[in-house]
Amino acid sequence: MADENSKKTYWLINQYASTPESGMGGRHYYLAKELAKQGHRVYLIGAGFTHLLRQPPRLVEEFTVEPIAEGFNFVWIKVPEYSGAHDKKRVLNWIRFAWKLLTLPKVIADKPDAILYSSPALIPFLGAQRLAKKFKAKLAFEVRDIWPLSLVELGGFSKKHPFILLMQWIEYFAYGSADKVVSNLKNSVEHMVEHGMRRQKFVWVPNGFAISEAENKEALNAAVKSKLPDGKFIIGYTGSIGVANALSNIIQAADMLSDHADVAFVIVGGGQEREALEKLTAELRLQNVFFVNPIPKKQIQSMLAVFDVCFIGLTKDPLFRFGVSPNKLFDYFYSGKPLLYAIESGEYHPVDDAGAGIEVAAEDPQAIADAILSIKSLTPGEREQMGKNGRAYALEHHDYAKLAKKLEQALS
Repeated sequence: MADENSKKTYWLINQYASTPESGMGGRHYYLAKELAKQGHRVYLIGAGFTHLLRQPPRLVEEFTVEPIAEGFNFVWIKVPEYSGAHDKKRVLNWIRFAWKLLTLPKVIADKPDAILYSSPALIPFLGAQRLAKKFKAKLAFEVRDIWPLSLVELGGFSKKHPFILLMQWIEYFAYGSADKVVSNLKNSVEHMVEHGMRRQKFVWVPNGFAISEAENKEALNAAVKSKLPDGKFIIGYTGSIGVANALSNIIQAADMLSDHADVAFVIVGGGQEREALEKLTAELRLQNVFFVNPIPKKQIQSMLAVFDVCFIGLTKDPLFRFGVSPNKLFDYFYSGKPLLYAIESGEYHPVDDAGAGIEVAAEDPQAIADAILSIKSLTPGEREQMGKNGRAYALEHHDYAKLAKKLEQALS
């Protein structure tokens, strides 16, 4: 707990931030909550509309301050709506958010000692930088998705596109003008140094999990339980079902293991690819794959307790060479179950480092199937030890209370 003299005011700006009620809560919600517990005043500033919000708040005023906990307020900024991630109107959403940041001093009485601005959107960084200059506050630039590199390598944009050139200029400017550069991508420092950042500015603050939420889990309801197979060795997945999650590979692995009657696969969640996965499952006439609709975050640990192996995979994305930090990974670690990690994340090998399961190549159904049989062949005691290793790793490295301390040091 900070004493009165060391109490600080932090403005955390993430256009895509959310509360558990409006979205998933996520990184900045939990970091803000922990910083407030440590005695600081924290304002988390996000957009009232993004394509990632499940239930956007209904805003009447241009700014709405929502008290979350003692010392922690969420500030919603009213911005233009758009239809989806690829809608060109999304750029207007960024510009409006950036412009409105400049009027935050009229809304927030507490002047910031430090401001953290979080990517991926880069245009609003300019507003955050002007605020930091105005208040003589420390400025941290946080990179969670490396733009404009992502837009070039994945989006197909030309490096010479005027919009990309603007993004590139802001990226260089951010690395140069920020006092600290924070990232949840462990290996991104090399890219940043190549783009003008002094190495000593870099601080790795990975994603994590909230112990209080994990400990106070809610039980699964009867309707959900009825969709789960009985007496099977279950390989499970929870979370978004999108292209990046590469879950067609787990369906193909299920096909390869269809003659193992005691092995079942459970996919919990929703997203743009779920219908395609269900169609693939039907085409392959698989009886060992079960789909469950999204469940509340507070029930995730109860679901993971049903699994024998927790699966996480991603596509072969060259950007993952900088490392990854999926939120579900740390929930998996805490669950105390073995992990099957099908991600090529450069020099970042969390499951191997923790001794908590098996890592295989991305998008390789045969390797996934082989790893499942390998884990299944272990004794119950050996699988239990893997789970214990994962939980110990989560508590040591990914408890949001500890991560907030690390962020506090960076901002101070």
